Amino acid sequence: MSPTVLRALFVLAAAATLLPWLTAPVGLALGAVFGLLLGNPFAKQTGTISGQLLKACVVGLGFGLSISEVLATGATGLWLTGIGVVLILGAGLALARAFRVEDDAGRLVASGTAICGGSAIAAVAPVLRAKPEAISTAMACVFVLNAVALYVFPVTGRLLDLTEHQFAVWAAIAIHDTSSVVGAASAYGPQALAEATVLKLARALWILPVVLVFALLVARDDGQSRLAGFRPPLFIGLFVLAAAARSLLPSLEGLFDLLNLLARQGLVLVLFLIGAGLSRELLSRVGWRPFAQGLVLWLATSVVSLLAVLRFAG
Repeated sequence: MSPTVLRALFVLAAAATLLPWLTAPVGLALGAVFGLLLGNPFAKQTGTISGQLLKACVVGLGFGLSISEVLATGATGLWLTGIGVVLILGAGLALARAFRVEDDAGRLVASGTAICGGSAIAAVAPVLRAKPEAISTAMACVFVLNAVALYVFPVTGRLLDLTEHQFAVWAAIAIHDTSSVVGAASAYGPQALAEATVLKLARALWILPVVLVFALLVARDDGQSRLAGFRPPLFIGLFVLAAAARSLLPSLEGLFDLLNLLARQGLVLVLFLIGAGLSRELLSRVGWRPFAQGLVLWLATSVVSLLAVLRFAG
């Protein structure tokens, strides 16, 4: 297939994900077809575009919620996800030692699983001065498990007859990346999407404390600060402002509903672009030790959090 034809097909497939009947799992699968079978003709651009578009879509989701909903769910989510972050991070570091994973890769896999996948890895890596090999290994582990979760979680939730509230809590705690959380939740129901988004963003706020902890540990070892260049997730604040705008400007409710609808469908495009980032080269970088660490940690997190949801989140 000529490069011109491949690029044209890629653009057409990306445009198709904006059609209202295409869902998040379909978008991810379609992107993976390009990434693994046909090749991504825009490999250098899609990573940056998907990251920025994801943030814009998350802000757009805020226009579909009232500020009271966001604050109430977020207040609960901060302590709930905080407990999860501490427990998962501790278990991840212990598993890294048990599987004898290289230090930086083990810390990155643990951080990505505990907080928010690729975003956490990207934030922690400069503090650790992690080598590119460690970063790509952790990213690949998280990517694979995210893709699996997007398909497995909604099916499991329906088999267990979870309510949308229960599913939202489970997905927000146990799925790595924001994109997969909102993708799985959107496939489960509107209430699940709204609650999972807020809870997931509350979980993402723990990036800053974790980065600070790693920075202090590293500074203790070599006497140098490594916080230069760290940027907190400012789009979370914009999400809250979007919800505030909906509550304060009821006359613009029609516009906010449209922005929310566009954001929800835009997430399908985001997952398409993320799927297109998958390649055989990326998968080949995953050694069995870090992948075993990530898989065991993710499975344990999923099972324990599911049991807790069934017991306490009625």
